[in-house]
Amino acid sequence: MPMLLSILLLLLECPVIFFCRNNGYAISTPSSEQYRGDGIAGRAEGYGIAAIRVDGNDVLAVYNGTKAARQYAVKENKPVIIEAMTYRVGHHSTSDDSSAYRPVEEVQQWEQDSPIARFRLYLEAQGWWNSQAQQEFLTSAKKQVLEEFSKSEKKLKPEWQEMFNDVYYEMPDHLAKQMKYMENHVKLYKDKYPVKDFKTTI
Repeated sequence: MPMLLSILLLLLECPVIFFCRNNGYAISTPSSEQYRGDGIAGRAEGYGIAAIRVDGNDVLAVYNGTKAARQYAVKENKPVIIEAMTYRVGHHSTSDDSSAYRPVEEVQQWEQDSPIARFRLYLEAQGWWNSQAQQEFLTSAKKQVLEEFSKSEKKLKPEWQEMFNDVYYEMPDHLAKQMKYMENHVKLYKDKYPVKDFKTTI
C-alpha cells in the first residue's frame, strides 16, 4: 500500500487492519540494525492507533489476533496494526545468498519452528493427524503438482507484449517506444528466440 494512502487512512481513522509480517530482515539487514526498539508494534502509539503483536509462526495466534483486530476496527471504527513476529528462512530473492550475512545453523533452527511444522504437531496432539495421513497427503499433493506441471508446460506462454500493456491504463510514450523496439528486434532475430512457445502475432 502506498505510504500516502496509508497515512490518509490513519488520519481519517478508517477501520483498516495493517498487517506487518516482521521476518527479522530487510534484504540483508537484520531488524536489530534497522531501528531502535524491539519491533513495529511499539510505533503504533505514536500514530495514535492500537496494535497487536502475535507469534507469526503460530497459526492459531495469527487467526485469533486478526479476529480481535477486526472486531476492534469494526466496533471502534478505527485502524489497528498487527505485527506478526516470524523469520525468513528463505533467501530474499533468487539473486540473494543469505548465508553471506547469517549463519546456516540459524536458518536450520528456525525451519524446525515453521508454522507448518508447529501446526502439524498441534493436529497430531489433538488426534486429528498422524504420520500415515501425512504421507498420504504428500503423495497426493506431489501427484497433483506434477499433473498440473505437465498440463501447464503444454500451454503457450502469454504474449510477451503483456509486460508492456499490463502496467498503465494508457501506455506512456517511452514504453510505447520500447515495445516497438522490442517488436522490431524479435522480428529481425526471431530465429534466436523461442517464439513458437508464445502466443504472439510476430
